Amino acid sequence: MEPLSTLPPVPAEPTADGGPAELVVEGGRLVTPDGVRNGTVVIRDGRVAAVLAAGEPLPAGPRLDARGRYVLPGLIDSHVHFRTPGLEYKETWEHGSRAALAGGVTTVIDMPNTRPASLDEAGILAKADMIEGRSWADYRFHIGADPDHPELLADIDPRIATSAKVFMAGHHTAPVVFRDGEQLRRAFAAAARGGVRLVLHAEDQHVFDLLDAGSGTPDSYGGYEPHRPRSGGIVAVAQVVRLVRDYGTKAHILHVSSAEEADLLSAAAAEGLPLTFEVTGHHLSFTHEDTTRRGPRTRLSPAIRDGRDQRRLWRAVLHGQAVTLGSDHAPHTVEEKNRPPAEAPPGLPGVQELATAVWTGLRAQDIAPDEAAAHLARLMGDGPARLFDLPGKGRLEPGADADLTLLDPSERWQFSGRDVLSLCGWSAYEGWTFTGRFTTTVKAGRVCWDLRAGFAGRPQGRWLRGSARPLEVAR
Repeated sequence: MEPLSTLPPVPAEPTADGGPAELVVEGGRLVTPDGVRNGTVVIRDGRVAAVLAAGEPLPAGPRLDARGRYVLPGLIDSHVHFRTPGLEYKETWEHGSRAALAGGVTTVIDMPNTRPASLDEAGILAKADMIEGRSWADYRFHIGADPDHPELLADIDPRIATSAKVFMAGHHTAPVVFRDGEQLRRAFAAAARGGVRLVLHAEDQHVFDLLDAGSGTPDSYGGYEPHRPRSGGIVAVAQVVRLVRDYGTKAHILHVSSAEEADLLSAAAAEGLPLTFEVTGHHLSFTHEDTTRRGPRTRLSPAIRDGRDQRRLWRAVLHGQAVTLGSDHAPHTVEEKNRPPAEAPPGLPGVQELATAVWTGLRAQDIAPDEAAAHLARLMGDGPARLFDLPGKGRLEPGADADLTLLDPSERWQFSGRDVLSLCGWSAYEGWTFTGRFTTTVKAGRVCWDLRAGFAGRPQGRWLRGSARPLEVAR
């Protein structure tokens, strides 16, 4: 495909509404809420003006040739750590948002565990000031839930934040941890009153403390998963189910790692509780054996588990039980990751790799390309857009924001350190042969990244403030 700047405008032909287009994305396989079909997307004033069937007359305007590619809505990664403020030596917002565009992601929601942590509205406003003018992707923030002041969740201005992160267990960058059951109960009650959705790192710190007292810290990467076992997640998820049932709080469990957690959460959703969950790309891509073999790159929190768990998480993806896919993009420096097993921080970069890794996994399971594309659009488009109240995002339809990404579904290529756009400069996927490659990303109606031409223009990502209306329930 030629870079857009070399494609000439096309003379006008009659159309239903007339008038030139800002951009015509022509001849792709469109992934829409009504199904996957061949067609063309017409963009005017930064929005999708029309979704045309193949053969319909097209307006005048610059052409983007999408033949042989899927045209997806701009993807949403609702779980990133872009490390601003205070940890920019690991990642900068500009590097992270560039990596997002190269992975088809045009909207991110950032986590609060920075230095200082974003635990109140003033902290979010200060973070927004730092980021303005530096982001290639649109963005929103999860505010941090403070165990010392859980009552604040009842009064958060939705224009500042509509969701709050709760850490039920600690790790290297967790700023505060809910260790007291009464504090957690007050947080659920306050969030229910305020209409705030809780997003939770659901592992029980008391379980880990008990185990640590008897076994100490691991001296190998093979010992890491038994050191942070599934029991911590199972106990925490059971607590969350009970609290959601008691208070009606909207809650979303992040980075589910085990089959048992997926079973509990799917049963709770089937009961009608407003409880949803996320699966990460790395829990779908790697197993505990990879960590044993390869060491710190897949040392994560929650830990990566075994093949049985991985297969259960894939079923959650394919059967609609998981509502979102997240990268948990959490870069650390190479020096930090190479510390001894007990000291190496958990986390990996992933916003660039997420959708491509999941696409590769779907195709490896012989999921038909159209079905695989629909899964991506649901889990990284409509699902997070509904869950986190992001109007105009996540759906390829008239009136939506003109955020699009083009995916070559069949290119096989090897991912290397040279491809990494995150500041940290490394990836757990180095050496992987991916199937499928994003080739172009359109943001607000303009091509902002192209595989051949690189980045175009200046960062123009917007802070997506929430609205005062009640959040929609995702299910």
